[in-house]
Amino acid sequence: MLSVIICTYNRDKYIYNVLESLAKNTLPKELYEIVLVNNNCTDNTQNECERFAHDFPDVIFRSFVETHQGLSHARNRGINESGGDILVYVDDDALVNAEYLQTYYDFFNQYPDIDAAGGPIIPKYETEEPTWMSHFTKALITGYKYLGDKAKEFSKNDYPGGGNAAYRASVFKKIGLFNVDLGRKGDSLVGAEEKDIFDKMTTLGMRFYYLPTAILYHLIPEKKLSKDYFDRLTYSIGKSERMRTLNIGNGKYLKRLVSEAIKWAASIVLCLGHTLTGCPKKGWKLIQFRRNVTRGLLGK
Repeated sequence: MLSVIICTYNRDKYIYNVLESLAKNTLPKELYEIVLVNNNCTDNTQNECERFAHDFPDVIFRSFVETHQGLSHARNRGINESGGDILVYVDDDALVNAEYLQTYYDFFNQYPDIDAAGGPIIPKYETEEPTWMSHFTKALITGYKYLGDKAKEFSKNDYPGGGNAAYRASVFKKIGLFNVDLGRKGDSLVGAEEKDIFDKMTTLGMRFYYLPTAILYHLIPEKKLSKDYFDRLTYSIGKSERMRTLNIGNGKYLKRLVSEAIKWAASIVLCLGHTLTGCPKKGWKLIQFRRNVTRGLLGK
């Protein structure tokens, strides 16, 4: 059985739509449940959930309030409340395709030796894609991930996006739960809790696959394209990496600093490339991205 876990905080504009897209999936409803974790929402989320339960009474739908603020707390509550042997995390501001659940169900039944999987994350802008958006900033801002139309194992240092990831429940019995010091808390943009999980899985030799037919469409409002959001998010990425690596040890943090220096060199080359091809805004945004990440990484 699949347990679809949705952790939500003040997304009443979107929550009904993601629930509805799951309910309209092709997988028979007796083969999955939806577990919603309300992380102290102060908006109309509860009413929207009740509306969904009324409209789709044939869906196994359970909701819980997690009073400890933070996405990792909510993710862990979802694990503890789920009854399935496959746990699928879906973002609360997204939609999924009709074959989404069937894809995960079939894959994990067919490949019992694979521990996790993830699919494409495709942005759906509520306005328009800005001219400064490049391949790298798109992944940063929207979670964009597309590795082609063939199923394959994720390459080294790559892993499923947190908003579209499925795990065997047994994974968390082996590596532990999400680190509650990482992950977003309220309006804070600190993250890296998924990277922390997949790093632990990699260390234990666990394997995870990319599944092209498990598609999640991530809804991007205008405010996520603002300079303020960009600066706060990119700084938080560096801060998250500082927290994550120092939690492992000073050696891990020093390796991350070396990696940052290499990324600076690559960013400068990419910036020059964009500038020479007539897209200086894309190049400059990469330099801003790198600067903010470095500040966060150094604790500035």
